[in-house]
Amino acid sequence: MAVFRVKKTKNFTVMSNHHLKNKELSLRSKGLLSVILSLPDNWDFTIRGLAAISKEGVNAIRSSICELESAGYVKRRRLISRSGKLSKTEYTFYEVPRQKECDAEITSRKNICP
Repeated sequence: MAVFRVKKTKNFTVMSNHHLKNKELSLRSKGLLSVILSLPDNWDFTIRGLAAISKEGVNAIRSSICELESAGYVKRRRLISRSGKLSKTEYTFYEVPRQKECDAEITSRKNICP
């Protein structure tokens, strides 16, 4: 089978192939991470925002984020407002999975992951 290559001159993304070759990830999660890595750094990453730019709904996006988090490609951090209430979630995405930092962090993600 022939592979056709296109000369990339604009509007393309360069990323690691690591997640694409990871047999432990679903195709949906591989695709979501690829889309995420193609977005600008200053994009406001939210589950609803990701659902708004894709065919998948909020639940599918949440499920994939949880899968990517379990595999080490995503780190979530809940931010607290000045009044002491949970305000929003900060996401850090990795092209290559990070090592699990501690059991406390893994346990804390259960508020969105089953």
